[in-house]
Amino acid sequence: MGDLANSSVEFHPKKQQGSVGGMEVNHAGDFGATLEDLRTLMELRGAEAIQKIQENYTDTESLCQRLKTSPADGLSDNPADLEKRMQVFGQNFIPPKKPKTFLQLVWEALQDVTLIILEIAAIISLGLSFYQPPGEESESCGNVASGAEDEGEAEAGWIEGAAILLSVICVVLVTAFNDWSKEKQFRGLQSRIEQEQRFAVVRNGTVIQIPVADMVVGDVAQVKYGDLLPADGILIQGNDLQIDESSLTGESDHVRKSVDKDPMLLSGTHVMEGSGKMLVTAVGVNSQTGIIFTLLGAGEEEEEKKDKKEGNSSSAMQQPPAVEAKQIHITNGKQDGTLENNQNKAKKQDEAVAMEMQPLKSAEGGEVEEKEKKKTNVPKKEKSVLQGKLTKLAVQIGKAGLVMSAITVIILVVYFVIETFVVQGREWLPECTPVYVQYFVKFFIIGVTVLVVAVPEGLPLAVTISLAYSVKKMMKDNNLVRHLDACETMGNATAICSDKTGTLTTNRMTVVQAYTCDQHFNKVPDPEQLNPMVLEMLVSSIAVNSAYTSKIMPPDKEGGLPKQVGNKTECALLGFVLDLKRDYAPVREQIPEEKLYKVYTFNSVRKSMSTVVQLPDGSFRLYSKGASEILLKKCTSILAAGGEKRNFRPRDRDEMVKKVIEPMACDGLRTICVAYRDLPASPQPDWENEADILTDLVCITVVGIEDPVRPEVPDAIKKCQRAGITVRMVTGDNISTARAIAAKCGIIQPGDDFLCIDGKDFNRLIRNEKGEVEQERMDKVWPKLRVLARSSPTDKHTLVKGIIDSTVLEKRQVVAVTGDGTNDGPALKKADVGFAMGIAGTDVAKEASDIILTDDNFSSIVKAVMWGRNVYDSISKFLQFQLTVNVVAVTVAFTGACITQDSPLKAVQMLWVNLIMDTFASLALATEPPTEALLLRKPYGRNNPLISLTMMKNILGHGVYQLIIIFTLLFAGEKIFNIDSGRNAPLHSPPSEHYTIIFNTFVLMQLFNEINARKIHGERNVFDGIFSNPIFCSIVLGTFAMQFVIVQFGGKPFSCAPLNLEQWLWCLFVGLGELLWGQVITTVPTSHLKCLKEAGHGSDEDEVIDEDNPEDEDEIDHAERELRRGQILWFRGLNRIQTQMEVVSTFKRSGSFQGAARRRSSVLSQLHDVTNISTPTHVVLSTANSTGAPGNPSGESIP
Repeated sequence: MGDLANSSVEFHPKKQQGSVGGMEVNHAGDFGATLEDLRTLMELRGAEAIQKIQENYTDTESLCQRLKTSPADGLSDNPADLEKRMQVFGQNFIPPKKPKTFLQLVWEALQDVTLIILEIAAIISLGLSFYQPPGEESESCGNVASGAEDEGEAEAGWIEGAAILLSVICVVLVTAFNDWSKEKQFRGLQSRIEQEQRFAVVRNGTVIQIPVADMVVGDVAQVKYGDLLPADGILIQGNDLQIDESSLTGESDHVRKSVDKDPMLLSGTHVMEGSGKMLVTAVGVNSQTGIIFTLLGAGEEEEEKKDKKEGNSSSAMQQPPAVEAKQIHITNGKQDGTLENNQNKAKKQDEAVAMEMQPLKSAEGGEVEEKEKKKTNVPKKEKSVLQGKLTKLAVQIGKAGLVMSAITVIILVVYFVIETFVVQGREWLPECTPVYVQYFVKFFIIGVTVLVVAVPEGLPLAVTISLAYSVKKMMKDNNLVRHLDACETMGNATAICSDKTGTLTTNRMTVVQAYTCDQHFNKVPDPEQLNPMVLEMLVSSIAVNSAYTSKIMPPDKEGGLPKQVGNKTECALLGFVLDLKRDYAPVREQIPEEKLYKVYTFNSVRKSMSTVVQLPDGSFRLYSKGASEILLKKCTSILAAGGEKRNFRPRDRDEMVKKVIEPMACDGLRTICVAYRDLPASPQPDWENEADILTDLVCITVVGIEDPVRPEVPDAIKKCQRAGITVRMVTGDNISTARAIAAKCGIIQPGDDFLCIDGKDFNRLIRNEKGEVEQERMDKVWPKLRVLARSSPTDKHTLVKGIIDSTVLEKRQVVAVTGDGTNDGPALKKADVGFAMGIAGTDVAKEASDIILTDDNFSSIVKAVMWGRNVYDSISKFLQFQLTVNVVAVTVAFTGACITQDSPLKAVQMLWVNLIMDTFASLALATEPPTEALLLRKPYGRNNPLISLTMMKNILGHGVYQLIIIFTLLFAGEKIFNIDSGRNAPLHSPPSEHYTIIFNTFVLMQLFNEINARKIHGERNVFDGIFSNPIFCSIVLGTFAMQFVIVQFGGKPFSCAPLNLEQWLWCLFVGLGELLWGQVITTVPTSHLKCLKEAGHGSDEDEVIDEDNPEDEDEIDHAERELRRGQILWFRGLNRIQTQMEVVSTFKRSGSFQGAARRRSSVLSQLHDVTNISTPTHVVLSTANSTGAPGNPSGESIP
């Protein structure tokens, strides 16, 4: 439910009720039920609720009358009436939490460590620039003062500090603005999802889809499998409805709902099975989920103070919190437990973004749930792979910068001390102290400048810009990104587990073959070819036994294909009826949905759907349809050509499988069997005993349904395979169909070594005798597995988990999964990147996913891979450029300071280089559009260094070129250009042309190197595709224009003197040399440079695991566990008892710390004991026990 996604409401329940109460007074007479009545009614469950309905309203019919609505026709579409309902009962909308203000975001951006260092440096520098040393007149302090601090610098001294502060402000504002626009974008996206989220309601007797926010009390809504209920309501008609209420109660068992036993449906819960109609009784803040949000909102203010310390997790916005009943347990409108406590817990729960959907019961169900519960307490703020690498790299660079700046300061101080006190032989006089201090401070500032240049503050900016840009562009490629880092993870994907229906295929199902009346038709038969009785049976079976929401509508445009609404398989069957020149609508009018006696809805266990109708003579008829190989096993007869039944023995069935079903499946068709059975009126069958009901069926027909492969899929899959990504198909279809479609898509190629198995074989291969999944067995299966057919949701989850946890290959697999059904939730959650289908996907699947494919198309996934790789490359490009600038600037500042006691590049110039180059270059290089070439290489893998050897070669190579040029200019520039030397310039001299030329050349070399940085894999053509990125071109030209202005008109603040045309041309010529030099570097083979080292590795293996799965401690593989258990159990049983007793007693005695320490040692000793088992161990144990737990006689631990 989209609206709920904006957590915590700024609401005060008391005021809220007061104001609504005021309105009630006017309208109480209009509706026969007040808001309060309905709210208290919705807090009851089961029998209590039914009793309350009977007491207050006699039955649901009369409640409908009181709310002025009709169970069959719903509300009228009268705007005035709808408006009035909204006023009386509220809107179906929960006000979102206030977004962070811009100032809050600025404050958060200021917390960055590098920026703090810069701020401190700037403030010190500012303070000192206003401080005039008193002792300047005293001759005895020596004239060392003259050369270094000229008056121009003194006047412009404050500029340096101010410029640093200005740069900090710029960086902070840009970051804050970025976050702000990201949040705004996210909210826009959220509201877009909300607007797109529609629900089926009945108005004026027709079913229409309306936005969830427009639902009002009194609406009659149609609920079906996969829905996330948008409001509270009472069931007025239901078929086999089962609801997952875990998001409200924390209980993962599905709750059966029926009109006579438990008709209460609550917002925020998921329909796991069945269908029905509900009368909406509470919306928005008055629904159960809304009430919980209101409680959270009331606790907001006190919470926020506490949260400041914890740091807010932004992902709390992204999913509705599943507030467990243990925390807010509402019974009869009273909250158990203190409210304060509940709010804290609920808030924490909200912070942690509780697991929205418990995985379905699986073999390891209990454990999975336990884990999910644990996971709830870990805030979902884990770093992505890229962020991890970047943080590490930034720290390394920072350390190097610190070392360099420290050395600079030390050298300057030592040089000064030796020069003054040793060479000139002066003494330190007290009145000279301020002068000397002034010197030391100046040295400190030079050191800080070196540090400032060393730290790449453009890095975080580059990452943010790159991701934000990609996400925006991915929207155009039909990828709606819900979690930012999913975009970059996708670039590392090594495996994709894809659904078949709708993703690889068009999801436009059509019946193309049929076997009926003892005949196999290779195209849809003419009605004349079939026996009229069989035809009638076929039409009524298909019309009645399918969801009434599935229908075929006329095409939108002339000559288009008819529109399929609802379940596509059912639409294919309904289309089959139309192709047989019959219509299903009259049959449905004759037997409306309310008259259906019992419905067994389709689910992944049954793999069939059955409907029971009562015939006029009181007897019953059951219609059934489902997967052919499953349903045929339940058939004992079949309709023959003459319309009469004849026996259908197992032998006939095998023959039919061989002659009909397998040939159909080999053409890539899904085979569906349609059957029926007549049941007597008395004794009435036991409808709950499904196994007895669904036997002795009569087969009417077996149809082959084609779902054609999307035309663009084979090409997309080829691209994936070339890019080193394995595509696996996981489908509920039978094995032959799956294999045929996989071959059409190119997932399997003739001559390859691959596995195609179905769910049963898969489980047999990967589970041990006890039915537990063993990683070792899994590792033998998954590398070759390409098609998994007839798979259950649990199989999908098991497969994904098995691939992720596997250590067979040297790289950890990064798995993407696509899913559309409610049952795909666990697999989507477990995968590194979950793709949900935007069109066919259920709300549950979208909620569990990271990226939503708005066109349900596999080729959009390939686009996502391209963008993911592009993000990674953009950041590498930026790093390559940035680090070259840093290496050169630091070296120049360092050597210059040591040799001439003054950096050739002034602090303000450094900052211009830093700020402009950083911010603009990150913009220019982070917005390079992706190219198809990205798909020609294998994924990088999690531990691949950010800076490859090629990049290292480029960085150092260009660094060398720039340093040679700059030092040549510094020490011989005045001779070359025939100008005054800028070194040791006399007092009050204006900025020199000499130093300006150095500065100008430096900047121009960076500009041309920015073009070199566009390629990081050693390509020759650096101009390739440069015009497809207008941002890049405009930034390069813009920077050049600014540089011109600074040099010609910058004057004293920038320490620049205007240059003439000849000097400019020389600077440009040297800059252009960068491009030529780049070609020289490319020619040198990387493999010959043994001395190079990569940098920016991913975390080490063990770190990665910790960072990735905070809950992994208890994810030890079953196989290992079993092995260990077997070997060690005997020895350990004893030790365990002893350890536990020891732990208990230690806790009793001395609080947790020693207990923990002692427990640790006892566990260690326990492992130690296992290795050297001998009789003495027992003795040791029993004595240990007698000392450890005085309350327990030692005899207990002796076997």
